[in-house]
Amino acid sequence: MEPATATSPRAAGPHGSAPDTVREALRAAISSGELAPGLQLRQDELAARFGTSRIPVREALRQLEAEGFVTFLPNRGAVVSDLSVDEVIELLEIRIALECHALRLAIPAMGEIDLEQATKILRAYDTEPDPAQWGAFNWKFHATLYAPCNRPRLLSMIEANYGHVGRFTRALVSQATGKERPQREHYKLLEFCRDGEAKKAVRLLREHIEETQKTLRSAQRQALRDAGSFT
Repeated sequence: MEPATATSPRAAGPHGSAPDTVREALRAAISSGELAPGLQLRQDELAARFGTSRIPVREALRQLEAEGFVTFLPNRGAVVSDLSVDEVIELLEIRIALECHALRLAIPAMGEIDLEQATKILRAYDTEPDPAQWGAFNWKFHATLYAPCNRPRLLSMIEANYGHVGRFTRALVSQATGKERPQREHYKLLEFCRDGEAKKAVRLLREHIEETQKTLRSAQRQALRDAGSFT
């Protein structure tokens, strides 16, 4: 277990506590797939890595348990949570509700700087050859569109939910769909935002996320067919 995003809680500063710093670093490592589902999270190892006692680590793990990133198991302690396909599909339904609401609120407040930033992200996404990096660009683009809604709690919920979904869909969806279709939809979504077409933008966003649900279901059916061929 090597969470590269780890930073010492002693450097958290006045605006962050040790448990918060540990939680945020671990959440990022889990969301990126660096810490895989089922991996045991040993408190003594984490305390040594973060340069703190086990108390902030224990508190951070309990907070991550409440967020669904960590599960406590008998005789094993904390492990990175795993999810079924059905659970990921449900999280995508939650993603639709949260993100469509945020986008609806954000579009009237968008300025040229927001739109330019989103455009830069998409252009960088266009030139990125590594599928492992596409998820990060996808998140940056969506987060940039939602930021003008100015609803910190809503944005925090979106980020947490996206973290859950992304670690299970990132590789699968990238391999299955590539980036050509998602990027076409991203540019169209940005065009609707620029034109103030909130209803069209929200409808496209919903369809964009629903396509991920279809891809997951299709991959699940293929996995079952492949498993059946070996029995």
